[in-house]
Amino acid sequence: MVLGALFSLGVSPSEIEAGIKALGIEEFSIGAETVDRSGISSVKALVVAPDAKNHRHLPDIEKMIDGSDLSPWVRQKSKEIFRNLARAEAKVHGIPLEKVHFHEVGALDSIIDIVGSCMGFEILGITKFSSSKLHVGSGFVDMAHGKFPVPPPAVSELLRDIPFYSTEIEGELVTPTGAAIVATLCSEFDSSSVMRSEAIGYGAGGRDYKGFPNTLRLVLGEFDSESPLDEKLTLLETNIDDMDAESLSFAMEAILSAGALDCWFTPIQMKKGRPATMLSVLCGNSDAEPIGSLLLNMTTSIGYRKTSIERICLRREEVEVSTELGKVKVKIVERPDGTKTFKVEHESMRALAAESCKSLLEVRAIINQAVENKVGKSGI
Repeated sequence: MVLGALFSLGVSPSEIEAGIKALGIEEFSIGAETVDRSGISSVKALVVAPDAKNHRHLPDIEKMIDGSDLSPWVRQKSKEIFRNLARAEAKVHGIPLEKVHFHEVGALDSIIDIVGSCMGFEILGITKFSSSKLHVGSGFVDMAHGKFPVPPPAVSELLRDIPFYSTEIEGELVTPTGAAIVATLCSEFDSSSVMRSEAIGYGAGGRDYKGFPNTLRLVLGEFDSESPLDEKLTLLETNIDDMDAESLSFAMEAILSAGALDCWFTPIQMKKGRPATMLSVLCGNSDAEPIGSLLLNMTTSIGYRKTSIERICLRREEVEVSTELGKVKVKIVERPDGTKTFKVEHESMRALAAESCKSLLEVRAIINQAVENKVGKSGI
């Protein structure tokens, strides 16, 4: 369905087919046909490949991808999708990651689906992915290990921290492959960010339901850089009264290095008058679980509070500006009233202060003046 939607947006099936041959796969073909899904004209991707006689493991697939001449981005994202898929299967079955048999996912057509989708995204120049809530379907599905409720175990694992819903439509509407693609690439879900739509594509599923459009809609466009960014994030908090300052500082550095957006301390007073510190961590929804585990491992806390929050922030642009002391990184922000403000990155100023043997105050004054002149003249 992803491939079909990409073809609907103008990606050429022959271009994807030619790129997939970089994996060393010869006996396959990729095509497309236009079909009707409850009144919506959609494109159905046609992948013809021989049946896989042997199951593939993660190292086999990664070796196949690494040995190709696909672009670095396509190779990286394809491997991330397969690794996330393998991680979910390994947890469900209780086996090591490298021992996961990919079953239908390891079949040739699914490798083509995942790698081909990444190729299509790159062809269209997509740099950011946002998804609505996922409709997973309902009922039961027959799998290699028996009959399981929808969503099946691997899909449930992949959709952790991702919003999904069910309706009366029976059947599996999100497969492990589709869930892995969305979970790996999308950074926002049900986002209210402002986007200017340029094109819309519809990819048809194999089943044709009565009164239900079994299609995947891809909307291609640009986010409005002038509008504030509305982000859905997770806030983790815990109260600590039995750690020294050095250990707390070390924990903060580890949490920030793990990908947290922000981390801060707040002095508080707990019961019986004990002074303590509240550790707060702001992170993306998909990072909440690993960062929460790190928080518990790096501190004496035995638990933390988890809150879903929204953050409104102005979009910013990072540029590099040359000054008489050297180059510095600068963040440029446009305010709602149209005025632009800037802030020089502290680490850039520290480096120049060390190189020039000047005080940080002196360096800051020189750089701020130079940057202000260039920002005002160039309008960046």
